[in-house]
Amino acid sequence: MSFFEVLAQMLSLFFAMLCGYTAHKVRYLDAAGEGQISALLLNVLLPCLILGSVLTGDFPERSAILAFLGISVLYFGLEGVFLLTVPRLLPGSAAEKGAWRYMLFFANTAYVGYPVVLSLYGREGLFYAVALCIPFNLLCYSLGPLLLSGARHLDLRSLRSPGLLASAAALILALARLRPPLWIGETLSFVGDIAVPLSMVLLGSLLAGLPARRIFSSPVLWILSAVRLLLMPTVLALILRALDVPPLMLGVAVMEMGMPAAVNGSMMCLGYGGDADTMSALIFLSTLASILTIPVIAAVLL
Repeated sequence: MSFFEVLAQMLSLFFAMLCGYTAHKVRYLDAAGEGQISALLLNVLLPCLILGSVLTGDFPERSAILAFLGISVLYFGLEGVFLLTVPRLLPGSAAEKGAWRYMLFFANTAYVGYPVVLSLYGREGLFYAVALCIPFNLLCYSLGPLLLSGARHLDLRSLRSPGLLASAAALILALARLRPPLWIGETLSFVGDIAVPLSMVLLGSLLAGLPARRIFSSPVLWILSAVRLLLMPTVLALILRALDVPPLMLGVAVMEMGMPAAVNGSMMCLGYGGDADTMSALIFLSTLASILTIPVIAAVLL
């Protein structure tokens, strides 16, 4: 897929982000509204999108599913390598490096990743993105607090989240080759499709509320964003090509690796004593830069 074809897809998503950004600035959306939309997405719309995408498409072969789960081990292992090395090479406080580590390990695989993968690879590609998010969610609430502040705390309630349960159910259904009546999948898809534009509207509103001062003049933030958005997906693409991974699996894994910092990072910082200002700056800069870097990845690496 060419740079301009992917850029056109990204501009559609960017327009939805711009709508959310404007809605926040003119006070159509505030923190309370963002919280309600976030709860709706996480608890209703994204689970419907996950299940609907699986139930209305063709199941991949079991061997392909298991192979991609193996790729996910490599995916998170590579992120772990960058997590352990990059912060040591850059000057910063312990709190700042906690935010850096979180950003290098946890990308925005849902709010940005799902719409991008769905746009580029359809529902079959989305299934693999969903499979990748199962370990992501498990690690986010177990390893995440440790990365941010050294807190050894696992919130077991987070492991009962609708998104994680829907992801696990989709994986089980695909592995067991169980398919409910088609109308169930179509109904779930009808509701879940709302999640794609609404998630981008929410992301735009969240970005409008982040502090933008000094972000663009910080060389460290630019370096970290370049590592997250360009270097990490490049290294993963080279490894997967050497392993002769099928194009669809390679494309989904590399695109998800090239996503910006996870938007839940700020909330995690507030909850576990991390550097919320540094995390917000990383989310802001990496998300804006990804509008150009994602088409570059699609055109050059895939």
